Amino acid sequence: MRHVLVVDHREGGPEMILAGGDVHDKSILVKVAVGRGESEVESWSNNARGRKSLLRSLRARARRARTAEIYFAYEASSVGFGLCDELSEAGVNCSVLAPTKIRKSVHERKRKTDEKDAERILEVLRGHVLAGNKLPAVWVPDMETRDDRELLRTRLEVSSGITSLKTRIRMLLKRNGLKTPKDAGESWTVEHWKWLKGLAGEGSELGFGARHALRSLMERLEFCEDHCGELDRAVAVLSRTERYREQVKELKVLKGVGLLTAMVFLTEMGDLGRFSNRREVGAYLGLAPAAFESGEASDRKGRITKEGPSRVRRVLCQATWARVRTHAPEKRFYERVVLRNPKHKKKAVVASMRRLAIRMWHAGLRAAPADCGSASPTSSTGDPFSTRCRSDRR
Repeated sequence: MRHVLVVDHREGGPEMILAGGDVHDKSILVKVAVGRGESEVESWSNNARGRKSLLRSLRARARRARTAEIYFAYEASSVGFGLCDELSEAGVNCSVLAPTKIRKSVHERKRKTDEKDAERILEVLRGHVLAGNKLPAVWVPDMETRDDRELLRTRLEVSSGITSLKTRIRMLLKRNGLKTPKDAGESWTVEHWKWLKGLAGEGSELGFGARHALRSLMERLEFCEDHCGELDRAVAVLSRTERYREQVKELKVLKGVGLLTAMVFLTEMGDLGRFSNRREVGAYLGLAPAAFESGEASDRKGRITKEGPSRVRRVLCQATWARVRTHAPEKRFYERVVLRNPKHKKKAVVASMRRLAIRMWHAGLRAAPADCGSASPTSSTGDPFSTRCRSDRR
């Protein structure tokens, strides 16, 4: 059953406390209003003491208004979901909004202040609570999911660092007019490493500065590769926990999907039950085409939106290429799309990525734990003040 927020608009009914916050590392500026009343501005330090003072102020306003309903909203940012956790635990209806989905005019974008940002968030919240407008809220993951994401995101960052270091080594050699000899073998093999170490040593054909630069890059590359191995082992341990074991097993059945791809998908997607259908999955991952339709132009689509977690698109792209090479049905699908768009092969890759993401979603749902362990104060249905278990969405 879908829970719907019901607001009492009767004459003399209790008013609600509505607050929009502009949250920064060191400060929280809040615009507070009682129902449809004028807003007032308050400012607090973003620390434990300041957040407690903010909560006391909201509760004091609620007592004066003789209501227990307090609604608070702020934009998602690098400060994370800590404030949302504290307010929700204290009984405040808190939601985190997606900045990219809050409409701003050109005039508003050129006249940006903390107070105006807080006022805009307040009006969006007021429109939702009092008029039922859709709230551009993000899903707030539970603490375990956030912690698991830290490991997988660090693993991907280290991998990107390795790629960057290898590119810098190749560019250094290219600037100095050096090419890999045939007896050095393929790039980054044991023989290739021996050749590079010889170049970085004394008496090589490289100059003094280039030798030291190459040695520094190689040392950093070796450290990153060792660190990447440690993180891979940690990911493997995490994948064997009860939280992920069955889902990872189910996802790895799909051709092209390895342990890292499966874990990145599960941690970034979070509660798979919050998606109602494949269109929502494609839209969340940014694999849906943008639309530019108006009037007679009723079928005008653009490039994919690239919204949502880019990390998932990255591993999906890698898995898709592996899948196209090793899975005959997927290869036939890819070639059929390429045949229709010979000059736009990327469309075939994106189509295969979307197919794979949807298959992974279905597989993950089949193996998901039966309990609703990842419910949070913010759902993806547009009403962040209601929660729905995975079993309710099938």
